[in-house]
Amino acid sequence: MKTTRAVAGVGAAILVGIATVLLLFVRSKMDGELYRAAAASPIDSGEVIARGKYLAAAGNCVSCHSRSGGAPFSGGRPFTTAFGTIYSSNITPDVETGIGRWTMTDLRRAMFEGIAAGGYRLFPAFPYTSFTKVSPQDVDAIYAYLRTLTPVRYSPPANGIVFRQRWGLSLWNALFFKAGRFEPDSKQSAEWNRGAYLVEGLGHCGACHSPRNAFMAEISSEAYAGGQLQAGVTDGVTRRWSGVNLTTAKTGLAAWSLRQLEQYLKSGFSMRAGAFGPMNEVIVNSLRNLRDEDIHAIASYLKSLPPKGTSHANVAVDAARTGAAIYKEHCEECHLASGRGGMLSGPPLAGSAVVQADDPASLINTILYGPEAPKEISFGSWETMKFYNDVLTDADIAAICNYMRSSWGNAAPAVTARDAAEQR
Repeated sequence: MKTTRAVAGVGAAILVGIATVLLLFVRSKMDGELYRAAAASPIDSGEVIARGKYLAAAGNCVSCHSRSGGAPFSGGRPFTTAFGTIYSSNITPDVETGIGRWTMTDLRRAMFEGIAAGGYRLFPAFPYTSFTKVSPQDVDAIYAYLRTLTPVRYSPPANGIVFRQRWGLSLWNALFFKAGRFEPDSKQSAEWNRGAYLVEGLGHCGACHSPRNAFMAEISSEAYAGGQLQAGVTDGVTRRWSGVNLTTAKTGLAAWSLRQLEQYLKSGFSMRAGAFGPMNEVIVNSLRNLRDEDIHAIASYLKSLPPKGTSHANVAVDAARTGAAIYKEHCEECHLASGRGGMLSGPPLAGSAVVQADDPASLINTILYGPEAPKEISFGSWETMKFYNDVLTDADIAAICNYMRSSWGNAAPAVTARDAAEQR
C-alpha cells in the first residue's frame, strides 16, 4: 500500500511539474507576444516617436533638463529663486536616477497634475500649470520619444531647504492651479487655436512672461504682461532677467508686425530686435525647430492678445537728462538720434518692449554684457554690440536707461544705480 501511494505521489509530482513547465512556457510565450505587441504598438512607432521629438522641442525640455557640460536631458540645471535653488530632474530613461521606471500614466499625471511617479508633488518650477493643457496623445508621444534617449546615470544635487518641503503644495495647488486640457475656442480660427495651444501649453510662455504674486504663482489677470526670471549663475554672479510684455500694449508688441514677430521667433532676429539672454536658448533649442505654420500660429495668437500692463508716465526729466550725453557718445552711432535704428546699424529703441519693460533687468544686462548671441543666431548686417561693464559706472547705466525709457515716446519707471549694481 505504501509503495502504491509513493508511486502515486511521484506521479502526481511529475504531473504537477509538467503542468508547471507548460504553464511557464505558455506564460513566457504570452509575455513575449505581449512584449512584441507593445513594441509594435502605435506608441513606439517611428511616426509617434518623431512627433514626440518635435513636441519635446516645442516644450523646450532640453534647456531646462540639461546642466552646463552635462548630457542632454540628464537634469541638474540650477534655478535660483527668492526661496532658494531648485535643480531640474533627470528625464532620461535611466531606471535608477531617471524616469526609466515611469509609465505613460506616470508622465500624464506629472504633466496634468504635478504629481511624480513616486506619488510626491512637484514644484511648479516644473510648469505643470501650463502642461496640464497638453493633450493626452501629445504627452504619450513625448513619452515615446523620451524612452529612446540614452539612459544617463546622474542624480542632481539636493534642492535648497525650502524646496525639500512639499507639504504645502496641496494648498498651493488649491489656490493657484486649475487642471484641465486645452479647450479650443469655437469663435476663433484653427490657426488661432493652434497658436493658443502651443503658447499656453507646451510653450509655457507665461512662465517667464507673466508677473507672479508673493507665492510665485502667475497672476492670470496680467497674463503675458511681462515677468521676472532668474537665469542662474554666470561668472559667479546670479543674473536676473525680465520677460517682456507679449501683449499688444505700447510697452509690448504693439510696434511689431506679424511678419517681424515670425522672423524673430524662427531665427532670433528681425528688424525689431535680436535675441539675447534666456531667449537665446528658447530660439536655438525650441522655436527654430518648429514648422513655419506653427510659428505663424504662435505669432498670430500673440498679436491677438489685448493690451495689458501698467501705464507709466515718463521718468523724471532730471533722471534722463544726464543720460542724453552718454547715449550720444556710446549709442547714437548705431541706434541713431531718433532711436529708430536701421538695417545697417542696430535695432530700434523707440517702442522697444525691452527698453520699456517694468523690470529693467534685461536692458541693464544687455548694456553691461552685450547680447551674447550663440553661433546659431545671426543679427544680419547689424554690428556686434559693444558691452560696457568696464566702461560705464552704475550711475551712468541708470542715466542712459532713463534717457532711453523716456525718449521717442517711450515710457517706463525710473532706473536707479542700485538696479545696475545688482546686475554686475
